[in-house]
Amino acid sequence: MHRSKSLYTFLKGRTRDLTEEWYKNIDKTKTAGVYASNDPKVIEALKDQNHEFHLHFIEVFNKGAVEFFEEFEPWIIKIASDIEHINTPIQYVIREFKNVRNQYFDYVNKFAELNTEVTRQERDAWFEIILKEFDEVILRFIEGTYKYSQNVLIAQQEMINELSAPVISLSNHQGLLPLIGDIDTSRAKMILEHTLKQCADRDIHHLFVDLSGVAMIDTMVAHQLFQLLKALKLIGVKTTLSGIRPEIAQTAVQLGLSFEGTMIKNSLAQALDHTK
Repeated sequence: MHRSKSLYTFLKGRTRDLTEEWYKNIDKTKTAGVYASNDPKVIEALKDQNHEFHLHFIEVFNKGAVEFFEEFEPWIIKIASDIEHINTPIQYVIREFKNVRNQYFDYVNKFAELNTEVTRQERDAWFEIILKEFDEVILRFIEGTYKYSQNVLIAQQEMINELSAPVISLSNHQGLLPLIGDIDTSRAKMILEHTLKQCADRDIHHLFVDLSGVAMIDTMVAHQLFQLLKALKLIGVKTTLSGIRPEIAQTAVQLGLSFEGTMIKNSLAQALDHTK
């Protein structure tokens, strides 16, 4: 429709108006997060983001759907990973998307009032486009937010895993693995995997494994610990165990686990002194 181009031009000249009107109508007493902020820098950034939205969205009346979203996608991803929006409850973000959508309905009506030749059929077609594309934008925003959250969770889990099995490099190709807290089967498996990798990456020849911070381990965990010692031996890493509590020793004996080839010391200090 040739009048879609006219509508595009009409909207393009009013993107700043759309942003200012939208922000002015936000009821800060009934919202939260980025929309309730009184920080001038946050407000300025929010308005800039909203204006960028309009510059992208009006292209729906000027370009094909594929090209439209190819150019729009980076904005959606940026907002989905924006810390201010992440810290804003999702219902308030969706509500503002809807408020902006309603602005477009109003502006289509304004355009139709100024251009009396616009038919009801044309106006309904524009409304349908706005509804359809806003739904798609909201869906992509939610997907982007979910992906960002998943990536953050994965990164945090990796950090937790690293902290749960931290191999500390010492001098002379030696390393220390201080185990602290409860160790369940899943954590024991993670410790096995991370310890082998860190020892190989750091060229560690002798690893001190200190258990003084571990109060209790079950039979499965004791078995995993034994597997760790065997695996370290296979890659040429000598091991010294220290801080074994009586309860842990009893579990090992009941399982018939042999620590032959592994030096065992009462305390970490004693283990480190022995290598001097």
